[in-house]
Amino acid sequence: MAKLVSKTYGDALFELAVESNQLDSFLEEAKGVRSILESNQELNRLMNHPKIVKEEKISTLEAIFKGRVSDELVGLLRMLVEKDHYNETPAVLEYFIGQAKEYKHIGTAYVTTVMPLGEIQKSNLVEKLLETTDYVEFEMHYDTDPSLIGGMVIRIKDRVVDSSIKSKLAALSSELSKIQLKVGECAP
Repeated sequence: MAKLVSKTYGDALFELAVESNQLDSFLEEAKGVRSILESNQELNRLMNHPKIVKEEKISTLEAIFKGRVSDELVGLLRMLVEKDHYNETPAVLEYFIGQAKEYKHIGTAYVTTVMPLGEIQKSNLVEKLLETTDYVEFEMHYDTDPSLIGGMVIRIKDRVVDSSIKSKLAALSSELSKIQLKVGECAP
């Protein structure tokens, strides 16, 4: 159900943004609203409180966002409250942002390495990703994980390139255990 809600409302906002030629502004506004909602737990508690009536919740959202973001985005927030889908707001915004970035050929890459990469390494990585994909720009997210031992793991959407030493050791270990099984099977 949650995925259906995020897709339905996210697609509607996306279509409106494209049709009205406001994709860039809607994208920035959606990112801003998402950030505000993620960082404000008091607002989320208020919006999810069962004893607060919908009209008061809508008034609160309008007081916060009206005049700061487009009327269309305020209308979306209002509709989500009216239809009892406020909890799905982050998912709706995330879905819309993903659709907008795909439309603009902006990829999102999650890179995990043992140690932080230097600026030149980051620049070379982005250049290589642009060469090997259809994207014209990348939003990069870097993380470190000492358990990788070496190499890196890159995730773009549902594609993962794992060149870490940890995964290579695991694959080698798996191959060795198969060899041992075959040797054991041949013994009299």
